Amino acid sequence: MSALIQDPDCLFCKIAAKQIPSGIVYEDDEVFAFHDIHPWAPVHFLLIPKMHIPSMAQVGAEHAALLGRMMALVPKLALEQGCNPYPQGGYRLLTNTGREGGQEVQHLHFHVMGGPRPWLRG
Repeated sequence: MSALIQDPDCLFCKIAAKQIPSGIVYEDDEVFAFHDIHPWAPVHFLLIPKMHIPSMAQVGAEHAALLGRMMALVPKLALEQGCNPYPQGGYRLLTNTGREGGQEVQHLHFHVMGGPRPWLRG
């Protein structure tokens, strides 16, 4: 990936840059994962690209490798964070896109939620 592009006004860019504290789950040069501050499930963390991509609506072919890496991390991180193994266990992977899709922070992010039900939401 070329130079990391960040938005200085974006909450999640600030979290990935460690300007705002978070419960870090995972980090590498391109990806950051952290605990949701208002969890809906026993396991609930967010997985984001460090590059500022506003939403899934802006994802293009140039992001395929990055998103592939992110998706490949989900099963590993979900188990590490306490999700029970498939098929009896599992997790939910969710992304909201745009206002009508329920997106609140304009930075692409995936919610990973799991653990024994019932969950608070989701």
